[in-house]
Amino acid sequence: MTSLVARALVSGTLAAVATTAAVAVAGRRTAGSYAAPVNATSHALWGETAEHENKFTFKYTATGLALNHGASVFWALFYEEFAGPRPSRKRALLGGALVSAVAYVVDYHLVPPRLTPGFETRLPRKALGATYAALAAGLCIRDLLKR
Repeated sequence: MTSLVARALVSGTLAAVATTAAVAVAGRRTAGSYAAPVNATSHALWGETAEHENKFTFKYTATGLALNHGASVFWALFYEEFAGPRPSRKRALLGGALVSAVAYVVDYHLVPPRLTPGFETRLPRKALGATYAALAAGLCIRDLLKR
């Protein structure tokens, strides 16, 4: 179990970095702010005001980063369980794509609105696709590079 958690901390952190970069770049292009979609993630704690904040702030940005990181590690647990400790490239790619697809369905079709990632309030649908592609890539990048 410890090995699974340790692997998930690594792949989840890589996924968090990848998704944060994706939403930040998309936020800059569409909302004029790198921080806006990251801040929106903190709506789970701070309500709608987080969805409208454009500046980097400790309250919204740090909370958004922490929530995204936690969610990424959560999804990484499923990736690591599926992929195993030494996955083939095919299994790593499949695992990343599968977990990312499930994460999207859960995030936008199963959980209540207050628990969605919040990116959808600041980004167009196309950017959400890129965000979940970044999640998939982040989850499996370590395993792809090890090979």
